Amino acid sequence: MSSMTRRTAMGVLALAGAFGSYTYFKRQRGINAAAALYAEPLAAPSGVLDVFHLGHSLVGRDMPAMLAQLAGAGHRYDSQLGWGASLRDHWEPDVPVNGFAEENAHDRFRPAKEAIGSGDYDAVVLTEMVEITDAIRYHDSADYLARWAGLAWEANSQTRIYLYETWHHTDDNAGWLARVDRDLRDHWQGDMKYPALVMGKAPIHLIPAGQVKAAFVRAVAAQGGLDGVASVVDLMARNADGTVDTIHFNDLGAYLVALTHFAVLYHRSPMGLPHQLNRADGTAAHAPSAEMAALMQRTVWEVIARHPETGVAV
Repeated sequence: MSSMTRRTAMGVLALAGAFGSYTYFKRQRGINAAAALYAEPLAAPSGVLDVFHLGHSLVGRDMPAMLAQLAGAGHRYDSQLGWGASLRDHWEPDVPVNGFAEENAHDRFRPAKEAIGSGDYDAVVLTEMVEITDAIRYHDSADYLARWAGLAWEANSQTRIYLYETWHHTDDNAGWLARVDRDLRDHWQGDMKYPALVMGKAPIHLIPAGQVKAAFVRAVAAQGGLDGVASVVDLMARNADGTVDTIHFNDLGAYLVALTHFAVLYHRSPMGLPHQLNRADGTAAHAPSAEMAALMQRTVWEVIARHPETGVAV
């Protein structure tokens, strides 16, 4: 190896080391900030909420509609969605949002920057594209989470800002449950939320839907299945050819995620909530049995109790 090549290689390694040290430092500062931020729970809201959802098809139309039904009269929501859209895609005006026209062709659409910058909402729920590691590596997730949170906070310092943790494909080679267990700590928090707390000024709380989904799958498996649900694939939609959609939820999955949003946003146990709900288009959703709904509701509250970053006192 020539001296110039060796010098170049050493320079690259030095830069990589510096970047790694900076990233570690930023994460550690975020962890320290989080410890202070989440030491005290938020106060429970006194009434129904106005909520804005920013994301993609793992938000969808049906889940927010189910959340509104669980919350009751007066809960209002709007959204901006895309197909696999990242927080960066939604922010940058020159970056196209795939599926924008199709996903927002409904009366709950409101342009995100206008909506979040208006200060009109009690809660803003943000989520990132999946694969989450690609979002972090190529879409600057922490930076854009901080930007969206900052926009909401600057418009209204009383707005509560949440990061909705989702999941990855059910056929992931690393194992679906193993990745859900690992990814919250390593990526959703370590690479995204904690750095965003340092980069921005707004507090960001957690909606741990991936954790709830994993806990429910384990609970069902422990009793050998329940009412046709034996694994995570039974919470997923089906493609036109009948094969399993490895990422999008079906009505049962949407109900479980809506329960999680309800419990976090409203600081209320979901036990006893109705389980026969409608989709966004007004048609009846496939409902869980009363026994399955009770297990879902209990699981949601148990998971939230383990995660102070939700801001909920359990």
